[in-house]
Amino acid sequence: MEKNEKNKLPIVPPVIRRIKDTKKALFNLEQELNDGIDETERDVILDYPTVYIHNYTSSGEYEVYVGESYDIIKRTLQHLDASNEKGNWQKMLKKKNASLFIIGHEYFNKSLTLDVENRLILYMSSVEKVRKIYNRRGNPQKNYYPSSEFKTIFGDIWKELGNQDPELFPKERLILDSAIYKASPFHELTKDQKWAKKVILEKVQEALKQNRQGQIVFVSGGTGTGKTVLNSNLFYDLCTHYRGENGERLKCYLLVNHDQQLIVYDQIAKKLNLEREEKPVVYKPTVYLNRHEENDLADVILVDEAHLLWTQGKQDYQGKNQLLDIQKRAKVVVVMFDIDQILRTEQYWEDSLLQDLENQARANDSYIELKEQLRIRAGKKTIEWIHKFTKEQRIVKIPKDGEGYEIKIFDTPSQLQKEITDKACDEKSGLSRMVATFDWDYKDKKKPDRMRKYWEVSIGAWKMPWNKQIPADPKKRRKNKKLSWAEQEQTINEVGSTFTVQGFDLNYVGVILGPSVKYRDGKIVFDPQCSKNEKATRNRTLSDGTKQKFGETFIKNEVNVLMTRGVDGLYIYAQDPKLREALKKAKENDENE
Repeated sequence: MEKNEKNKLPIVPPVIRRIKDTKKALFNLEQELNDGIDETERDVILDYPTVYIHNYTSSGEYEVYVGESYDIIKRTLQHLDASNEKGNWQKMLKKKNASLFIIGHEYFNKSLTLDVENRLILYMSSVEKVRKIYNRRGNPQKNYYPSSEFKTIFGDIWKELGNQDPELFPKERLILDSAIYKASPFHELTKDQKWAKKVILEKVQEALKQNRQGQIVFVSGGTGTGKTVLNSNLFYDLCTHYRGENGERLKCYLLVNHDQQLIVYDQIAKKLNLEREEKPVVYKPTVYLNRHEENDLADVILVDEAHLLWTQGKQDYQGKNQLLDIQKRAKVVVVMFDIDQILRTEQYWEDSLLQDLENQARANDSYIELKEQLRIRAGKKTIEWIHKFTKEQRIVKIPKDGEGYEIKIFDTPSQLQKEITDKACDEKSGLSRMVATFDWDYKDKKKPDRMRKYWEVSIGAWKMPWNKQIPADPKKRRKNKKLSWAEQEQTINEVGSTFTVQGFDLNYVGVILGPSVKYRDGKIVFDPQCSKNEKATRNRTLSDGTKQKFGETFIKNEVNVLMTRGVDGLYIYAQDPKLREALKKAKENDENE
């Protein structure tokens, strides 16, 4: 048998059988295997550990249970016998369309089957057609024999499952590009994330035991440092594995002030049955504050993208600072915060107030900083180049990247559009979109003038619609409320903004730097007068009554957000001729070496 590589195990295909989820079908399979001539298939299914997937459809969507067992016959009979009980998922197995996938492999042992089970839960929770997953264990294993072959073995399993049911098991690229996958609580945490999680859970348990109110746990981290995955993992564990003194589920909520991220968290909560008595556990902060009084204390509130909270009153929020109001409604508040992603005047934090919040956390050893870059698959010098551009406002020589990360500079927006479209259509590169600085008119929920169908990003004769305007279903003018902007097919024909893509990953990001980003006297200049984002350029009234503008800072943050979306590549078109020329020279210096 041919080998993968030297010292690796031979490539062996998985054994996958799909049967009706009934006792009769199970006994027939057992008889068939015992009577058959293929001893390997019999042994793999009946004598080795296996992974299995109960599944059935309901209103065109799937509900599934993923498990693993040393005795698939006995374990399945237990599930079928429990189908007569009320209030459990097994009763759904009586549906005529229920089926069972049994997955075996010659290399399966306990550790490997647990890893396959965990990866299946991770993948299937990211499938658009999957409505519910009932086993939510999540149990990644450490090194074992043959852990080095896991990726190949699982890839073969997923591919074969897809051959048998492409709706339930879509192409792996679609899974890896989905926003739910990227925010899933089932990812294995890095060493830093594990340490942060340990500290946070200790502080939560300590605060609950002492019945505190408003204790803050402050997690600081730049773009791509894993705040969302950590937040999702914490939320999942607190909702499923932790209990109060009387054994009841914790009153745990997740808040995020970002419409696209809200969609993702809401889907995760629904798919994994995290909701409390069919009531939401994921909210926008204003909605939560308006529905919960100060005496209605939650055990834990986790706030993702906490830098997006309002720090002044608005029409639908009558308070002065959302985070301080959230503290009054929880025993513990865990915030994920990045000062360099604040984009609007109503999100601005005065130094003294932010310092006070951080000091509260430090006084209780609850200040945590994440530093490892997890999004951008690039070398250190490439990441430094991006940071020099976005934070130091300097253009230096674009380095050659040993990790394969691409930085490209384009002469025209149409060239950039073609390259990003090609990347999006290529299964190897996958999810790729165009984004731009907010330098063109756009009014959400308001149509442009009669001469235009959409609000547009326009440069000379070239133009494209701004974010979230093209409907997913053109005939019914219907938008897809289950998927984030970048995941929807039609959005390849749109340009996104920070308000669309903040918090999300793209494999390749095409960034249009509009008129608000210039290059003068050897330095990048951010010009608020050329920005169309009134929420970033208008005055902010400070606590002492004075008014001040922070447009340059917010545009700087905007560029930082846009240029750090790409996992595998950053493609740039700069409208300012001097900036474009400086970028081209920085790239030419790289290519001439």
